[in-house]
Amino acid sequence: MKRGRVAYSGAIHDAVEVDGCLQLNDGRIVSEHDVVWLPPVLPRTVFALGLNYADHAKELDFKAPPTEPLVFLKGPNTFVGHRAQTRRPADVTYMHYECELAVVIGRPARKVKREDAYQYVAGYTVANDYAIRDYLENYYRPNLRVKNRDTCTPIGPWLVDAQDIDDPMNLALKTYVNGKLTQEGNTRDMIFDIPALIEYLSIFMTLNKGDIILTGTPQGTVNTAVGDEVVTEIEGIGRLMNTIVGDDTFLGVQPMRVSVQEKAE
Repeated sequence: MKRGRVAYSGAIHDAVEVDGCLQLNDGRIVSEHDVVWLPPVLPRTVFALGLNYADHAKELDFKAPPTEPLVFLKGPNTFVGHRAQTRRPADVTYMHYECELAVVIGRPARKVKREDAYQYVAGYTVANDYAIRDYLENYYRPNLRVKNRDTCTPIGPWLVDAQDIDDPMNLALKTYVNGKLTQEGNTRDMIFDIPALIEYLSIFMTLNKGDIILTGTPQGTVNTAVGDEVVTEIEGIGRLMNTIVGDDTFLGVQPMRVSVQEKAE
């Protein structure tokens, strides 16, 4: 089943997909264009993988892929829903999308063995984890300004139940910028697959219900500009649409500046 969260008529609703429309938890049927989409789950601890596809590591001029997962944390402030706007700061020169399979944990997991890992997965969704290369200190230590900026991680539209995905490690990923295909890959090309990541993380910490693992992105990341419409798509999970906007959308009209001479007058 595909499950979503939306705002409609002044309230927040859980929703499911029915014949191309949304059925709210109160029974009403509405169009997807009549709602404000929210992240399909409320993120708790979010783990993000760096360089988890060999072709992407090569694209970034790394001679060898990592031998251990490169994991960093993301704050909940970064997440926005389907059809939301993502802010591109005026001072940056390179900001790219990252289409990623997001794994949502369904129950507490501690010291999980690889062969049992899927028992702890509630479902999957699509994430677009934008990165601003101008702010990158070190590929092995992505800093806060690169990966924790407000609005820079659209996620959704749907949380798809784990039992509805036969093989999460064989799903096609695609990204379109203004309708043009710019990124294409498959989850089978992950360096560390989903069971490996759950096993690795749960060795030293407890994973809880609502925690999310962003599993990395394949090659094909390109710069985006204000006004671009970016669609990240994962086979069987959904299409996540997002628009890049500039600082003026958030700042509005700047206050009038008054010179010292004008103040004196």
